[in-house]
Amino acid sequence: MIANAMLIALALLLACLFWLMGELKFLVPYKRLIFHQYGTMLLAWSASSSEPLRRDLLDSAQVFLKDTGRKLRHIDNQASGSHTSMPLPDGDWNAR
Repeated sequence: MIANAMLIALALLLACLFWLMGELKFLVPYKRLIFHQYGTMLLAWSASSSEPLRRDLLDSAQVFLKDTGRKLRHIDNQASGSHTSMPLPDGDWNAR
């Protein structure tokens, strides 16, 4: 669900950026002047606006990597020869 929301947000952002590029074509001759005078402010704005997206990516990685240590310990135990069964959480749809 998080991945779908992020994909939709990225698609909307790209659509808005492409629309904005079409609307601001008259500024092309002035791009050197704009970047010279407002480059640091544009860079700071883009960095601060991408911070929530970076934070969301890190949060989703923590959600998707939950219980990784326990699962890896189970694989390590099987590889070393002591075959212990890993208890499955309740409601696991992959449980056999």
